[in-house]
Amino acid sequence: MCGRDWADPMLQPTQWAIDVADAGVAFARGDQEILAFTGVSLKALAGAFVVLIGPSGCGKSTLLRAIADLLPCTEGEVAVFGSEPARAREQRRISFVFQDATLLPWRSVIDNVRLPLQVGGWTGRQRPGRTPEELVELVGLKGREAALPHELSGGQRQRVSIARALVTNPDVLLMDEPFGALDEITRDRLNDELLRIWRETDTTIVFVTHSLTEAAFLGQSVVVMGAGPGRIIETIDLKPRKPDNRIDRNDPAFFAMTSDLRAVLERAYGSAA
Repeated sequence: MCGRDWADPMLQPTQWAIDVADAGVAFARGDQEILAFTGVSLKALAGAFVVLIGPSGCGKSTLLRAIADLLPCTEGEVAVFGSEPARAREQRRISFVFQDATLLPWRSVIDNVRLPLQVGGWTGRQRPGRTPEELVELVGLKGREAALPHELSGGQRQRVSIARALVTNPDVLLMDEPFGALDEITRDRLNDELLRIWRETDTTIVFVTHSLTEAAFLGQSVVVMGAGPGRIIETIDLKPRKPDNRIDRNDPAFFAMTSDLRAVLERAYGSAA
């Protein structure tokens, strides 16, 4: 199980939005136990933007799923705002954006965004936030509310998936390579939009990517994972180098950050060999 008995009244919520302590996830394969990751510890303050990078198979996506209570940990602890992940998930404090937008093809943009409010009788009164219409405007799709998914570009579909993830006003947004299948220019534009949305919503974001430039542009901190089994190699704090989490992609400092991340990532790949 992930976490301890958070119902214990002696255990109070912490300042951390996410607190992962010596966590690991293992899968059974016949008589063997395969470790996705082990001994992983990381913390994220409320409102932080944390990026995970590392070789394929190092457990980045599995870690997101453990935080989201989609997979159980087999060792260590995970807490979301001081409680077990299951409680945060039940309270709709966590939302997930996958690489594929996974929109229902027969529902319009606005109806796809409304879907989480309609599942399980959710009304939104428990966690008031922006309306579906406001979120469609927030992601830059005002005027396309009636469009069906097949009438949208890949980037537009991902905008809908982000709006849908935000409709329950989550405190934590987990994003698993959401822009990985897009062309570079579209990805850059959506990176700009994501930072704008993050500033407007003050949501805690944990973002998985294989792109070093994306990691350097988006993250306040970048967690580099290695494989065999998955583990954290290094955590790089970028806030001193871009205090307001803004940087021009043409700034030499941006290229320096990307180069530094590449050097750490090369060590991670070397550790997986």
